[in-house]
Amino acid sequence: MKSTAKFAFLLPLAFAMAAGSAHAQTKEVTIAHQDMIVPFRVQQAAGAVEKATGYKISWKMFGGGGDVIKAMASGQVPIGEVGSSPITAAAAQGIDIQVIWVLDDINNAEQLVASNKSGVTSLAGLKGKKVATPFVSTAHYQLLFALNKAGVNPKEIQILNLRPPEIAAAWERGDLDATFIWEPVLSKVKADGKVVMSSADIAKQGAPTFDGIIVNRAWAAANKDFLVAYVKALADADKDYKANTAKYGKGSEYATAIAKIVGAKPDDIPGVLADYAFPTAAEQASDKWLGGGAKGGVAMALENTAKFLMEQKRITEMPADFGKFVNPEFAAAAAK
Repeated sequence: MKSTAKFAFLLPLAFAMAAGSAHAQTKEVTIAHQDMIVPFRVQQAAGAVEKATGYKISWKMFGGGGDVIKAMASGQVPIGEVGSSPITAAAAQGIDIQVIWVLDDINNAEQLVASNKSGVTSLAGLKGKKVATPFVSTAHYQLLFALNKAGVNPKEIQILNLRPPEIAAAWERGDLDATFIWEPVLSKVKADGKVVMSSADIAKQGAPTFDGIIVNRAWAAANKDFLVAYVKALADADKDYKANTAKYGKGSEYATAIAKIVGAKPDDIPGVLADYAFPTAAEQASDKWLGGGAKGGVAMALENTAKFLMEQKRITEMPADFGKFVNPEFAAAAAK
């Protein structure tokens, strides 16, 4: 399905995802990842998926979900880590992707932080201030949602579209009053700022968010065995973290491995991991998450996000059924 939807916060994207045909018959793949701090980074660092599948994997790091979506739409990559808001945007634009795994329930891992010098203590206090967040991200979506719920007009705020490294640099220069961001930048801004709201606070208001693994549909159909092994590695990493949290503590080998991949400080890793929630493979295959078709948890979250984005005129069209953008079969296979 093609769509003529246009976005106020996305550059025009190519609708033909060449990745499906370009990589279908090879055992090489490029996977787009971001700087989310999750247990799977240990498996990633160890080359676990490569060893399990025999595939040559190029792990390419991107600065935000919008960048990942553009790379997937143009055929540069067939698999990527993307937040629920940009996933919604991609689906609304007609890009043929499927969510096959919930990398994390963002829970309390993204926060709106105001600098100590700003004097900001509430959403209303942001009027006239400079607030940075990566556009198209889950943080951007939740910022707009929270402002809307609080009756604060976003047009009265200077909302800046900056990637995480740019936010860190601008904060250090003293150019920003506030930012809605995640680790590894979050710890840096909290050092001389105060938390106004967290993603968990906004989720309770009706806007939960998550980070997911999305795959080009045609590529997924041609590489099912690989994806089962990939999802199994993701599930095993989350299971190990829950069973052996101490192995991911300060000074640990695991914390160091995760920090190296995402560019964080090893000592910050344990606290950040604790802010996320990681559903099991069985939970993900159920209606609570990836199962249930259009009435499943992920599909409903995408639909609700789309409704809000439509109200905000961030998208102009939305799919009638978000269930077709969600596939629980790989989580179900990993759960066996």
